[in-house]
Amino acid sequence: MKIWCQHGSEHSANLVMIGHFMEVTDATKTKEIIDKLTERVRKDGSVSRSPSHGYSNSMLDLLTELHVASIAPQELEQFLYDVCVEVEGSNVVVTTEEIDVSAFLKVMVARGARVEVYSAHHYPNSQYVGGVERGDQCRR
Repeated sequence: MKIWCQHGSEHSANLVMIGHFMEVTDATKTKEIIDKLTERVRKDGSVSRSPSHGYSNSMLDLLTELHVASIAPQELEQFLYDVCVEVEGSNVVVTTEEIDVSAFLKVMVARGARVEVYSAHHYPNSQYVGGVERGDQCRR
């Protein structure tokens, strides 16, 4: 009898993304930007899965205001995922069971972060396990 022990797309990624910033204020501002984008995506009520569809006027205005120009329209749905975003000192920690996190990565890099990404499945002794920080029940 063989026992299957791989993680496929039908299983959670248990992904951890840590943006390391130079200053605490940079981390805090990045979290605020992620929160504003999430709020706007929720208010808009739908997101485009087609690059030809484009952005809503309100989203385009917000992206311009926040100086985040690299997020594609089809990536906006990532802000609706079940994701935990926390600021810990000068770090922004994103934990999720999703694998598509390019929008979060783009926001962090645009704000000057050095970004670390890994699956907590493969690093079970990490501080961040189970999609959220140990003992924390952060959920959006």
